[in-house]
Amino acid sequence: MRELFESTIDRLLADMATPELIRHCEVGHWPTELWTAIEASGFAVAAAPEALGGSDATWGDLYGVVKAAGRHNLPLPLPETILANWLLGQCGLEARNEPLGIAMRSTLSLDAATSGAFFDVPWVAPTDTRVHGILFDVPWGRNVNHVVAVIPGEKAILVVLARSDAEISTKRNTAGEPRDDLCFKNAVPIATAPLPGHLSDDVLWWGGSMLRSAQMAGALEAALDLSTRYATERVQFGKPISTFQAIQHQLAQMAQQTGSAIVSAEAAFTESDGPLAAWQIAAAKVCGAEAAGTVAAMAHAVHGAIGFTHEHALQLGTRRLWAWRSEFGNLGHWAQRLGRAVAQGGAALLWPAVTSGQLTALTSSRTDTK
Repeated sequence: MRELFESTIDRLLADMATPELIRHCEVGHWPTELWTAIEASGFAVAAAPEALGGSDATWGDLYGVVKAAGRHNLPLPLPETILANWLLGQCGLEARNEPLGIAMRSTLSLDAATSGAFFDVPWVAPTDTRVHGILFDVPWGRNVNHVVAVIPGEKAILVVLARSDAEISTKRNTAGEPRDDLCFKNAVPIATAPLPGHLSDDVLWWGGSMLRSAQMAGALEAALDLSTRYATERVQFGKPISTFQAIQHQLAQMAQQTGSAIVSAEAAFTESDGPLAAWQIAAAKVCGAEAAGTVAAMAHAVHGAIGFTHEHALQLGTRRLWAWRSEFGNLGHWAQRLGRAVAQGGAALLWPAVTSGQLTALTSSRTDTK
């Protein structure tokens, strides 16, 4: 299934997610035709169970899809929609083949009178249920139909909210991608469900970090390809600049960093086919964020001034690298979180943790702070 997914999404995005379209989207355009093609492909719901409208695809199957979204600078919330539908499926709710939003931070709360035993099974919320609070930095918040969020507590609750019920504060990240705040006041949820016991109330934080690691891997791969091609074609002093030792050294460093990010991101997806793999996700975000800074800087050094121009494709990817490395936790956040978990486990548990891929102290918990 993975090979089929990868070949299909790569052809689709190579044909439709052109640099011209991406630049058009950065000034506020929503690419309806491209999203319609994605809906028809079924990728948006692929992670949901087949019985709930999906394809039972694993995260390992979907790694190539999310990586391709990063490689082609996809100006749509496909990765976020995949994660949202996966979570809906985990909670027993039907998948939604439409643009879905998730939040990087949230202050949502439920009315106390409706936060009890009503949530023992998935349900359509009664009209006296109310949700209050703000979802921060929702990717394409102004364009999604619904948002999926988790309200923490002794019994964490998943809620589906209509974007039309929110007051929207529009914002953009460094890459020009919408990152909007959605404020809900007395909003009636479309549906709710209890969060399963194997998931923590920061599951969207972990899942979002995993998505960004794969997107960065794709963007890093594209930056390396562009730089290698340019260095081969650009002639200076009568010979391609790829023959200069300094350029060769930079390309070698870029390849090393890109390879590390790709391998760590793939491991995070593959190991998350059961519960989300905390160790691998944290490591992937650290590797990806570190590589993003190094590779972007070197790619622009190889290209010179032309790489920064509006017309050149390089800056489309590097601006996303600079934005994505900080979303769902930056390098410092995940390095500290990983370091604290290793220190808590002690020296005797370090090697067993490395060989098993399990670090108990790192597993997300409902009391953990971001």
